[in-house]
Amino acid sequence: MISATRIRLSALAVLLCMASIGQAAHAATLLIAASKAGPVRVERVAEGLDVPWSLAFLPDGRMLVSERAGRLRLVGTDGAVSPPLAGVPAVYVRGQGGLLDVVVSPDFAADGLIFFSFSERTPDGVRTAVARARLEVDHQRLAQVKEIFAQRDDPDGRHHFGSRLVVARDGTLFVTLGERYTQRDKAQDLASHLGKVVRIRPDGSVPADNPFVGRKGAQPEIWSYGHRNVQGAALNPRTGQLWTHEHGPQGGDEVNIDRAGANYGWPVITYGREYVTGFAIGEGTTRPDITPPVHRWTPSIAPSGMAFYSGKLFPVWQGSLFVGSLKFGMLSRLSLDGDRVVGEERLLEELGHRIRDVRQGPDGALYVLDETDGQILRLSPAR
Repeated sequence: MISATRIRLSALAVLLCMASIGQAAHAATLLIAASKAGPVRVERVAEGLDVPWSLAFLPDGRMLVSERAGRLRLVGTDGAVSPPLAGVPAVYVRGQGGLLDVVVSPDFAADGLIFFSFSERTPDGVRTAVARARLEVDHQRLAQVKEIFAQRDDPDGRHHFGSRLVVARDGTLFVTLGERYTQRDKAQDLASHLGKVVRIRPDGSVPADNPFVGRKGAQPEIWSYGHRNVQGAALNPRTGQLWTHEHGPQGGDEVNIDRAGANYGWPVITYGREYVTGFAIGEGTTRPDITPPVHRWTPSIAPSGMAFYSGKLFPVWQGSLFVGSLKFGMLSRLSLDGDRVVGEERLLEELGHRIRDVRQGPDGALYVLDETDGQILRLSPAR
């Protein structure tokens, strides 16, 4: 007797296969790129997006894309882009602020929930906030929208909002928060949410095992601190640990393994340099109580988006970490040996477009958001 669960899984497999076929049928090949995995076909699967910021896959293969201007769109497996979804709350859109990351609940098929981050105006300034909503796909709208987290600090300004969202294996939600540029010293202040990674439950409550729960003067949501502007985060599928990357100024972009209670140094211990003078920032590059990065870039590549690859289309890429570059217009593939970065390969340099996000698709292909031309690109083997 075949169980209902197996029937549902079989149906989902058929849907994903159809999604893959649909995307391949409607995609336009932009180029064949060289790589250590062999030639890579780079296809446009959707276009017409306005500064796309984040990409998330629904169980049926459709994509949910945030646009920084405050719009959320559904992209069909045929590449069709929906009108803006109704129900998105008011978003502060200025400079680096706007509608930022979006992720889908691991139980989306049952609960229909999504989470998204955005910059939010307050009477005194601006802050990064996170909301939860039920996505009504057929009606192309959000329902039951509820803000579940907002930074305690709300300075004015247009820079360094973060913000990436990652659902951990235990169902908690990691949120990365920038230090808002002019407030960089607050990254070392546990009374502030600036320059932190926080960890909350899906309803916004604080997990009892967060590292600073019960510590006087510390915000209980804080998971780690000493960050500048974290715009890439992903779980290592091998270990379940959170990895992040953050922007340095002229140098010192970092990839970190984000551990509970750890201090990552900004702006005291850093490889970064001041924009105008070029002088070193802080007191040095190492200190015993500061967790060092596992990889760094100098000069800065302006990293954004992060994904571990575990698919079958590219066996050579399995276990690699992919990071987009806004400044150099390329996709960085970092080779790993356990928790060590042992090599880098730079892809899509011939395209030269700002890569804002990177995700592995349900079909095993790699998908990137091209911010320059407002399109979604699919990377697959060129056979």
